[in-house]
Amino acid sequence: MMNRRTSSTIPFGYKLNSDNKTLEEVPSELKALNEAKDGVKKGAFSLRGAVEILESNTGRKLSAMGLKKMIDKDNKQYQSNTNGLLSRNDKETV
Repeated sequence: MMNRRTSSTIPFGYKLNSDNKTLEEVPSELKALNEAKDGVKKGAFSLRGAVEILESNTGRKLSAMGLKKMIDKDNKQYQSNTNGLLSRNDKETV
């Protein structure tokens, strides 16, 4: 998958393509990132522990705060796509 580069920072799980304008996915890094996020969500690792595992497995650095922001972003997207039992659109009948 090709994504147009929009900032000077290369996101974790991507590398700069030879044209220096687009990003290319690095499947092994994305897999390791998803495993780390799942581990943190399940309580298997701390944020710092997950970051250390990522760095040792991929060779790329990521801050604990950066990982937390990614997890929070995933959670926010999940919550906006699902409705609770009594969301604002649902009417409670008594």
